[in-house]
Amino acid sequence: MFDKKKHMFNEFNVNGSISQKEIEEVEKELKVKFPQDFVDFMLLTNGGEGTIGEDSYLRLWKIEELIESNERYAVEEFAPGLIIIGSDGGDTAYGYDFRNENPLLVEVDFFGMDLEEPFFTTSSFFEFFEYLYNS
Repeated sequence: MFDKKKHMFNEFNVNGSISQKEIEEVEKELKVKFPQDFVDFMLLTNGGEGTIGEDSYLRLWKIEELIESNERYAVEEFAPGLIIIGSDGGDTAYGYDFRNENPLLVEVDFFGMDLEEPFFTTSSFFEFFEYLYNS
């Protein structure tokens, strides 16, 4: 899938590959199971930072940063069930809402982290990129 969407990542700098074991260790610590399309992307890139499309900026945290970053933002306190995976570099957070059986990728305000009224919701990691690319 990544190859088909490569044009969206011309200005997005990836961190490099990561192992399945590293992802599984973070999942175990967070007590979640990330969707396979997110795992596949992280295996190739381990996150990254840059522009998606014309105007959208994205910073996807490295897998090894997820635990500490979510603790630092007190995500469990303000939005139980949410695991933030990155941001727009400003006041918008992107993360997975694990309150249901099938986690949803959501866009929320860092301040408030309202999971009841996210700005954007999808079950597809690459649909999320298309949303940013076309915004």
